[in-house]
Amino acid sequence: MTEAQISEFKEKAIRYASNFEVCCYLDSHHYLDKYGKYDCLIAFGKERELSVSTGDAFDSLKKFTETYQDWLFGSFGYDLKNEIENLPYKKEDPVQYPDLYFFIPLHLISISKNEIKVLKGSATILDEIWASNFIKKDNFPKIDIQSKLTKQVYIETIQRIQQHIKRGDIYEMNFCQEFFAENAVIDPLSVYQQLAKLSPTPFSGYFKLKDKYILSATPERFLTKRGTILTSQPIKGTARRSTEETEDAAIKQALSTNKKEQAENVMIVDLVRNDMTKSAVKGSVKVDELFGIYSFPQVHQMISSISCQLSPQVHFVEAIKNAFPMGSMTGAPKLRAMQLIDQYEKSKRGIYSGSMGYITPDRDFDFNVIIRSIIYNSTNRYLSFQVGSAITYQADAENEYDECLLKASAIMSVLKN
Repeated sequence: MTEAQISEFKEKAIRYASNFEVCCYLDSHHYLDKYGKYDCLIAFGKERELSVSTGDAFDSLKKFTETYQDWLFGSFGYDLKNEIENLPYKKEDPVQYPDLYFFIPLHLISISKNEIKVLKGSATILDEIWASNFIKKDNFPKIDIQSKLTKQVYIETIQRIQQHIKRGDIYEMNFCQEFFAENAVIDPLSVYQQLAKLSPTPFSGYFKLKDKYILSATPERFLTKRGTILTSQPIKGTARRSTEETEDAAIKQALSTNKKEQAENVMIVDLVRNDMTKSAVKGSVKVDELFGIYSFPQVHQMISSISCQLSPQVHFVEAIKNAFPMGSMTGAPKLRAMQLIDQYEKSKRGIYSGSMGYITPDRDFDFNVIIRSIIYNSTNRYLSFQVGSAITYQADAENEYDECLLKASAIMSVLKN
């Protein structure tokens, strides 16, 4: 099948799937990924579901996976951290996305190397998708995007965080800020498609859970399991792209040798290595790639890859729990960084900086990091997206603020248009 036919099928399939109460669409946009198995997965309709609040969420998921040997698609909210550590801070979450949600799909379609397969459900679903026609919805009222932090308050907060670093409380902390819109009326699928067109990324996804939506253009993998091998690929290190080829190459080269960005990256690599030792066969944790530079439409990113062999004594859900929340979105040391995140961030993260993905019947899995993502509740019309950056003692608050705006640029562009 040609790439044009695959693109047409994807367009029809995601529209078809979005008519169901629950659907999950995951698309790699043809990025080369030696750890990934599928270019695209489209799961829709639900046989069964699991929706759990923080408390016994991971145990509930473990029991669910042991009861049903099937495909699972779902998400982990950042605030599952409260189940792992004693972190009592509570903040309002207008989107009200579940802390943990998984469903067993009625229908599942995969696309790999331009071949479409029905992995679950009747093969006639492909004919129905090809025959379907949809009218795009593009005209909606203007969205008034607001920020929870002024630039001045952001800078002052960074300075306070740096005092904690100076005292030795932490070495690094990922500090995030929320942009939001109230009374926002959008067609979530159209917005996702525009975002994916402007910013195609290897772990992007569209997740509809009744009236709640994740519209994600994330470039980051949290954790994947293939056989007995776990792999995590944290991102730390960002530089803008240039439309001028020579300048863009120079920016990319400068990022690869930037000592500040390397220092941030290696701190998180060490944190991930430490998290992995809780699940690994002794001595099997290794760094497969350090300071790799990868290019995306708006930014260059520094990405490292860490892997280990999963211990046969550790349940795969426990391995996810042992690595959660991901180090790239917390800081080091992890617990103290999360405490300070609760103290200084104005918004509850909710599903932002959590993860979504899938678990196969043979218990392999692949989960992203929910960043560069719009979160939307169509009932109360609350729209939110958050952005953050790694704060170290050497960080310049003005530059960190600009980095946040750079990371938000694709979302801002889509929503303003």
